[in-house]
Formats: sequence, structure tokens, C-alpha cells
Amino acid sequence: MQFSDVPLPEDLRDVHRAYLDGMREGDTEALDGLLARDFTLTHMTGYVQPKAEWLAQMREGRFVYHSITEEDVTWDVEAGGRVHLTVRTVTDATVYGTRADWRLRLSTDYARHDEVWTPQRTVATTW
Repeated sequence: MQFSDVPLPEDLRDVHRAYLDGMREGDTEALDGLLARDFTLTHMTGYVQPKAEWLAQMREGRFVYHSITEEDVTWDVEAGGRVHLTVRTVTDATVYGTRADWRLRLSTDYARHDEVWTPQRTVATTW
């Protein structure tokens, strides 16, 4: 069931913003608490990176997110109450020493745990 024309629930929007803010601010401690324990980030190369490795590389300066501009957001509810959120962004980032404006589609699966939305995994592709 797609809800692209309906506003995101406020609590889900807040978690989504905290996720992007954590990336922009390089706040790996906040991201560690926000993301699921077994969270993975699938890069546009196809590499599936565990949360701990991604956050460690952020702390090392291998991933620096200077700005993330959201172009549009769509979302739908999947079986079991999970939410799939897709955001097209223009992300100014330095990745392994190369700074560029990346046109990324971030597709994130969210699940509720203890009444809190938790990002489970994100798949980044280009658009």
C-alpha cells in the first residue's frame, strides 16, 4: 500500500530526520543508538556494509556528509507493519577522498521496536 501523497507519521519523520542529521553531523554515537543493531548500508557499488564498519569509517573521515538535500520522499507499508521509505537526495559527500554531489536514492526499511521506529537497512542507488 503506497502512501506517497499522505504525510509521513510524525514519529517516523522525526527518526528519518535524525538519521540524516546524524550523517550530516558525523554523529556516529547518535547513529549507533538510532540504527538497528544489525543495520546494513548497501552502497551503490553493491557492497553490503555492516553498521559498525560504516560508523568506524565515518569516524576515520572516509565518509563525510557535508549536506543532504531531499528532492522527494515516498513511502509504503509492507507486510508486518514495516515501512519502506525512499528518498531521492543530492548528497554532497566526500567518500574515500573524493568529494562530489551524489544523486542518491536511499531506500530504508523501518520497523517498530518498543513503540520506536528503527532503521533496519538502507540501500543506496543513483538516480
